[in-house]
Amino acid sequence: MIIWQFIVLGVAVHVILFYSIFDIYFKSPLVHGMTPVTTGVPAPSKRLVLFVADGLRADKFFELDISGNYRAPYLRNIIENSGAWGISHTRVPTESRPGHVAIIAGFYEDVSAIAKGWKENPVQFDSVFNESYHTWSWGSPDILPMFAKGASGDHVITNSYSSELEDFGGGDMSILDNWVFDNAEAFFTSASTNSTLHEMLQRDKVVFFFHLLGIDTHGHAHKPHSLAYSKNINLVDSEIQKMVSMIENFYGNDSLTSYVMTADHGMTDWGSHGAGQPHETLTPLVTWGAGIRKPILTSNCGAYGDKFCTAWNLESVKRNDVQQVDIAPLMSYLIGVPYPMNSIGILPIDLLSASEGDKATALLANAEQILAQFQVKMEQVKERTISVTFRPFLELVESEKPPKELHTVRHIKHLIKNGQIEEAVKDTQRLIDTALRGLQYYQTYDRLFLGASIVLGFLGWMSYTFCILVFEYTNIGEDRVEMVERNKTFTVVFVALAIIITVLLYVQSLPFMCYTYCLLPVLLWYKFFQGWSVMTEAFQAAVENQLLRDIIVSMSFCAVGLEIVILSFYYRELLSLGLVALSAWPLVTYYWYGLWPASTATCIGWSVTCLLVAVFPILPVASKHTQYHLVLISGVLTVLIGFTLVFKYFTTVKHSLKYLWILQLTLISFSVLTVKLTSDSIIGGKGLPLACQFTSWFVLGVSIVLPMLSPTTLYHRLMSLILSMFSPYLLLSITYEGLFLMSLISLLYFWLQMEFEALDSSGRNVSENVDFREGGLVTDDLESPTFSRYLELADLRRAFFFVFYMIVAFFGTGNIASINSFDPSTVYCFLTVFHPFVMGALMFFKILIPFLIVTCAFRAVHVLTRAPLRSLFLLVFIMSDFMGLHFFFLVKDYGSWLDIGTTISHYVIVMLLNIFMLVLTGISHGLTCWSLMWLIKGDKQS
Repeated sequence: MIIWQFIVLGVAVHVILFYSIFDIYFKSPLVHGMTPVTTGVPAPSKRLVLFVADGLRADKFFELDISGNYRAPYLRNIIENSGAWGISHTRVPTESRPGHVAIIAGFYEDVSAIAKGWKENPVQFDSVFNESYHTWSWGSPDILPMFAKGASGDHVITNSYSSELEDFGGGDMSILDNWVFDNAEAFFTSASTNSTLHEMLQRDKVVFFFHLLGIDTHGHAHKPHSLAYSKNINLVDSEIQKMVSMIENFYGNDSLTSYVMTADHGMTDWGSHGAGQPHETLTPLVTWGAGIRKPILTSNCGAYGDKFCTAWNLESVKRNDVQQVDIAPLMSYLIGVPYPMNSIGILPIDLLSASEGDKATALLANAEQILAQFQVKMEQVKERTISVTFRPFLELVESEKPPKELHTVRHIKHLIKNGQIEEAVKDTQRLIDTALRGLQYYQTYDRLFLGASIVLGFLGWMSYTFCILVFEYTNIGEDRVEMVERNKTFTVVFVALAIIITVLLYVQSLPFMCYTYCLLPVLLWYKFFQGWSVMTEAFQAAVENQLLRDIIVSMSFCAVGLEIVILSFYYRELLSLGLVALSAWPLVTYYWYGLWPASTATCIGWSVTCLLVAVFPILPVASKHTQYHLVLISGVLTVLIGFTLVFKYFTTVKHSLKYLWILQLTLISFSVLTVKLTSDSIIGGKGLPLACQFTSWFVLGVSIVLPMLSPTTLYHRLMSLILSMFSPYLLLSITYEGLFLMSLISLLYFWLQMEFEALDSSGRNVSENVDFREGGLVTDDLESPTFSRYLELADLRRAFFFVFYMIVAFFGTGNIASINSFDPSTVYCFLTVFHPFVMGALMFFKILIPFLIVTCAFRAVHVLTRAPLRSLFLLVFIMSDFMGLHFFFLVKDYGSWLDIGTTISHYVIVMLLNIFMLVLTGISHGLTCWSLMWLIKGDKQS
């Protein structure tokens, strides 16, 4: 198998294994075909006003400021005198889009839709807005369209400002909220003279939606503890007071308006969101007006384990917490529209001012709406399942006459009719809980079956990969044709198995991807058993040559190292332990073999740089706080070290190469200056200077090209690559990332030097002037003159180092939450206006730079040691798949949503790492081997 076939097969297998997690855990929860269910009681309100303060943390809203005053005095007065309050608990990912879907549609959006970012929903779903007579909305162009385009008809009207106003570095971002309230005020003023609009506004089931983005923008730009964040909360509070007064005057104080104020998500102390920290998942809920109870004074705000009530001076006012999806049925009840058909929210009856009978009736209607989803979901699963194998949800078995859920509904109605309200409410809540568990049961009906297929696929791929290693990179499997012929009997068995599986899947009308998941293990295990004889011969050869002990010891060390890597996903500090252990490599080699692997200076350098890099995983993640002075220090140090290397150590290089390096060092100096000027300007509220923005984009563009103007000699090209990558990395840094990259590069240099000296001491003739193009993309064909050598145990160590450094390259400055979280301060040198995909691409490029440098160093090791490139990557695949299989078993669908999201993120990252390592290898080949300098083409020693 030549290299391109191996890459295609590897990518295909890992794409399938990666995508499987979405079919197993992230299938869309939406079902269609239900009949809308109304509340069953008269609507207490004719209209609803919804305020969503984007990015508003619960603690910053409820607590007193440093002066002892409330940040939102008007809403505080509502809480204490005329409304109800609580905390709305959100789920991960804590982003604007899924938060608004939960509030307005009542369900937690499926991840396949969330991955499409902030744009309108790609799947059809019902919402409170869709069920309303008319909805008028004001706010961000990133939020409003998804509810308008998802509505049936044109009754959801949006009024959005230009996206250019969303400038994180533009000073006072409360202008976004001022725009919303000013335009809403103009709308009601015009309605007083426009008879058609006035008549529309007098209808029932009208909704007014105010999306307020200023708080979120100030949180990103200045952090939630800033004065700007607090002032924006105060502004929103005062503007809500004015808007409520205007609406009440417009409707003649008819007491038929309901108000709900909440937030889509919170924000971390360092100005990001997306993960599941309490500051991100706890948001305020204040509701008042028609249909909402008055405050209930009590000596204890409620049976809550936290101490928020005391901290916020609200222990004397009853608190009612809700899940974020519960807000949708609350709003539906208030204006008398059907519950959103895809909603899984539970009506919070403790917030209502209705009679106990009406509360019980409305809650029962809520249960019937959820049961309708359960029925549709069950029928979908039943239709595509072989009848004898169908496993119904036993707590709601359809075969009973009448069905259990129908009997329960009739029983609850009877209880309500007889005035047994308390018992009816308890039975209804139990029925809702059972229906939700039933929905989850059928949502995950195929999980065990699909999971088993994926595990077999993992094991089959790992076994097949190991078989290729033994077959092609040892002297065991020389007669390939004979091996295949000897195992033709396996073909009949596996073809028959594939036919049986295909027929069973076809009968059940399962999706196409299920065929892929089930047939992939068949193919991989078939390929493995083709080489079974070679595996047995390899084992016998290892025993005869007394290599078994060394192999077992090396694999044991590797397995322990991989377990540390796996645990580091939960506790990144463990990477420091791994680096400390690696620093002892020279000592272990001396103890085991009685000789040092390299010179004393190189061994000391290796140990010192391992310990230096070990410091960074112990530090807080780099996205938590901006410390621009550390960025400046790292840039200055890089320039000083760079000029020292150019003029002291690389004294024999041509002037053209020296000029190139001086140019790259100059770009680093410009990057340092740009970071300084940009940070000062944004902190001063002046926004991003145009000159700094131009410089940043120019540096980013030329940094990709400049390395290709250097010779492809190993050390010369690596020097140019590192200098080029450092400039954009500094522009995207906000704290100690530059210092980390310097330390990592130093460690990679000593790794390369250790490998070079170890080869030299073993008697192999290795030139310091080796060229990257001599390695190229080796075909690894045994008949080719470019084939280097067979596999050796040291290659296992080299492959492990590569995997370990790839993990260190990320976890050295970040963690899982830093991937999910959105903090635009990283890209301030490039843009401050909100463009999520451009910002995301820049953040991704920043994460990519350390990976690229590690991969280029790995290529250098490959070229230097003449190790077969494909064999190294086969080892890397086995190691990363070993981790992937671990994380597949660790994925949870129970417990807190933070735990669930974290375990899924771990699996996704490892599987993406497999794919990206192949892609990065191709990119690193271009960065190390391609040359745009035809004048120095073929010049290995300048």
